Amino acid sequence: MLGLVALMKLNLARSAARFDAEGEMVLLPDQDRSLWDQRAIAEGVALLDRAGALRAPGPYQVQAAIAALHSEARSWAETDWYQIVVLYDALVQMADNPVIRLNRAVALSHFAGAQVALGEVNDLALVLGDYHLFHSTRAQLLEQLGEAALARESLERALELCRNPAERSLLLRKLGR
Repeated sequence: MLGLVALMKLNLARSAARFDAEGEMVLLPDQDRSLWDQRAIAEGVALLDRAGALRAPGPYQVQAAIAALHSEARSWAETDWYQIVVLYDALVQMADNPVIRLNRAVALSHFAGAQVALGEVNDLALVLGDYHLFHSTRAQLLEQLGEAALARESLERALELCRNPAERSLLLRKLGR
């Protein structure tokens, strides 16, 4: 239970930076970290520490640890991606599912490179082919690899599948519409 509360607190602490003044979604790398609630982050980390002292980690505690690493990094560039992948590996052992593996691949891309991550993402195509975040993640990796046409195709597919208005708007912006 402490892990879940820590996760909720850490996610809520960053909520003020998730949308800009026009109501457009702001992705984590572009968020103004000065808008994050540092007190709530400290409270979330303290709860995470209490949960860790119980020495019975569960999926929520591991997810909270990932959120804490994001929340405590002074910048996107200073995020400890290796440790995040290690935590995702632990999460896969506890609660394996394709979305966790997709998120792990995103983290992996930040220190092992887009090519390695794309291989892992492509392995998820059969199970996540109807999931818009699969396609938008794939597009981002393809873009990093200089595959603009394939990236655009993936963004178009993500847009077809996406039903969330804020995420649709973000995809439309990425497509230049």
